[in-house]
Amino acid sequence: MLECVSSAKKRTYVGYTKDLIKRLDKHNNNKGAKYTKGNKWKIIYKKKFQSKNKAMSFEYILKKNKKKRLQIFNKNK
Repeated sequence: MLECVSSAKKRTYVGYTKDLIKRLDKHNNNKGAKYTKGNKWKIIYKKKFQSKNKAMSFEYILKKNKKKRLQIFNKNK
């Protein structure tokens, strides 16, 4: 999970990747997801999975569960 560091609003982004550093670099250089463009991001939560299927299932759950995302966000403050 990423936190936006260039905005006063509490903004987070959740996504699946095999290469976390490369993906973060893309987001910070306006080459990532449309939602992340124009902002700078930092990693606030990561979790490793044994399969792509399990990773994407967890990503879906986290994207839908705003309460869980807020808990993670606040834990990093």
